Amino acid sequence: MKQPRSIVITGASSGIGEALAVLYAAPGTALALTGRDSARLKAVAQRCRAAGAQVETAVIDVADRVAMAGWLAQVDAAAPVELLIANAGMSAGTGDGGETEEQARRILAVNIDGVLNSIHPLLPAMRARRRGQIAIMASLAGFRGLPGAPAYCASKAMVRVYGEALRGDLAGEGIGVSVICPGFVKSRMTAVNRFPMPFLMETDAAARVIRRGLERNKARIAFPWPMMAAVWLLALLPPAWTDGLLRQAPRKP
Repeated sequence: MKQPRSIVITGASSGIGEALAVLYAAPGTALALTGRDSARLKAVAQRCRAAGAQVETAVIDVADRVAMAGWLAQVDAAAPVELLIANAGMSAGTGDGGETEEQARRILAVNIDGVLNSIHPLLPAMRARRRGQIAIMASLAGFRGLPGAPAYCASKAMVRVYGEALRGDLAGEGIGVSVICPGFVKSRMTAVNRFPMPFLMETDAAARVIRRGLERNKARIAFPWPMMAAVWLLALLPPAWTDGLLRQAPRKP
């Protein structure tokens, strides 16, 4: 879809979500943005309105199924959604003494339930119109479980595989599905990392890569390619060969 006119972006108050909102903002475009920080979300909305877009915002926890369903129904009724970018997510790891059950469950709730809560309220209407596009934010971390971030890796692996399967399921109904798998991108999420991040990308550059991929309806938008090659190799090799190496890798706080 070259020029979607009604776009929903979750997790739009910072990072890639913010960059995508600003990139898509233009006259004639309706943006529905959600995030957890009202002040940052308001600032993003102001930038998008300055670019000519019509903007609606909502401070909602994507893990709240009822709230998300109600809000998305209102958004779609006002401007039938052409592109959903299920971007909201959170990250934490084992670098501060291990991963607690509470931390693991919260990451899974946001990163998995949040994606489902973003997609399914819009699917019936997209199917009825036989038109639409869904973009799911996964990660290169979803190709191999890393000891430094167990729940995060698991959540991104789930949404990656789910999106790949959903693409095939919806292909005959006029709905495109793309899975986005970034490496390290500058954001509040990566700012807390206390270790080197190879091939760290600027947020705006990542947003442009994603938009180009969505315009071509790519099944998988994975970048940068050197990181993609590295994680692909890690996933391909037997765990007995790689477990020792990964145990020595830096751990996310």
